[in-house]
Amino acid sequence: MMTLHPKVIDLTLDRVHRLLAALGNPERDLPPVIHIAGTNGKGSTQAMIRAGLESQGLRVHAYTSPHLARFHERIRLAGELISEPALAALLDECVQANGPDEITFFEITTCAALLAFARTPADYTLLEVGLGGRLDATNVVGKPALSIITPVSMDHESYLGDTLAKIAGEKAGIIKRGVPVIVGPQAEAGLEVIESTAARLGAPSLVHGQHWTVWEERNRLIYQDENGLLDLPPPNLPGPHQFQNAGAAIAALRHLGHGPEACEAAVTAAVWPARMQRLRQGPLVDAAPQAELWLDGGHNPAGGEAVAATLARMPKRETHLICGMLNTKDVRGYMAPLAGQVTRLHAVSIPGEKATLPAEATRDAAQSVGIAAETADSVAQALAQIISVAPQARVLICGSLYLAGAILRENG
Repeated sequence: MMTLHPKVIDLTLDRVHRLLAALGNPERDLPPVIHIAGTNGKGSTQAMIRAGLESQGLRVHAYTSPHLARFHERIRLAGELISEPALAALLDECVQANGPDEITFFEITTCAALLAFARTPADYTLLEVGLGGRLDATNVVGKPALSIITPVSMDHESYLGDTLAKIAGEKAGIIKRGVPVIVGPQAEAGLEVIESTAARLGAPSLVHGQHWTVWEERNRLIYQDENGLLDLPPPNLPGPHQFQNAGAAIAALRHLGHGPEACEAAVTAAVWPARMQRLRQGPLVDAAPQAELWLDGGHNPAGGEAVAATLARMPKRETHLICGMLNTKDVRGYMAPLAGQVTRLHAVSIPGEKATLPAEATRDAAQSVGIAAETADSVAQALAQIISVAPQARVLICGSLYLAGAILRENG
């Protein structure tokens, strides 16, 4: 498959439409689709919607990216991760149908997922956008049941544009004529573009702050829309930003006709690895038995703000970061919000990742925003450095989903 990959990635749907046509257009035979775009919170929102739907006995397909430990995480068929034999057979079929023509890894694997979804009975299909929206490989469904746009912020500027308005325009590309769209909290520049796109396409909008709202009150989640108020437990996914993600998930479930039970399951039963995930077992935990170990894959400025807000609400404890990032990210933008929450940063290169930022560059970026920093050859070495001086520290491994995936594989 990798030999078919274009030398330069140009965002286009032409290759996807060509392969889907060769496969018999499986995208036309999917269970009702909920399509989710946004910069941050897509995966968490999808996980909450799935938890809510499955609590009602419904079968749910889910497509997400990137994977963390195993590729199979990307394709969930009627509630179960795709099996190795099924995945191998699908990919073989797609490669054969594609022939020698160029196609990206994400495009051909998305086609494989759509083929699997079309052949497996289910009640809903949850599709998470990979990059942007308008020209993303998932944006081939003509009439989804619902579109969702989670908060939009600066990321992937080289592909999506150098302003928030341009990026929001790409995300808004998933909005379809007449299809309702749920809009999470947005900056004004982004919201203006999203609302104007929805209006042009006659897509009914359910916008945070206008048609629904969510807030925290006495460690409870309070949600309100035109159908009334819900008083629910807090999300079991840590961090204040998860209240916003839960709000979008609840808005989706309410729009689809589900009641308080599904909404409560959405916030209490959702599981989403590497989003402020507490590590409780494995070699790293064994190596630091008195420490508190966490893992997070956020990697852009909004992700840094979310992590900082989560740390600020935790009980006071000496906090160290073990951080590895890609060289395509706004490293200083990610780290700046964290400066007031951490004692020290230990920079690592992401193992096995060509696009890793060298540990020295990560260290320098941290120091430039006022974080004391040093380098380590590995996460294990960084952890040993930390516990040699602060055995009871809070340690957060962060900066990239690729680093998080490596940790989940090694620490599994």
